[in-house]
Amino acid sequence: MVEDLNRFEKARLIGARALQLAMGAPPLIEVKDLTNPVNIAFEEFDKGVIPLVVLRDA
Repeated sequence: MVEDLNRFEKARLIGARALQLAMGAPPLIEVKDLTNPVNIAFEEFDKGVIPLVVLRDA
């Protein structure tokens, strides 16, 4: 799934997840020394565990 996202979709997913993390959502990965919600969202995206999907009009 990650391969077929364009840069705008990727930015939207990471931004939405970072907002969730900033509002208190629990991280879905092991957080070692990461404290910035954006960095945590990037790590979650790279590991493919962000619980969000992109819907496109066909």
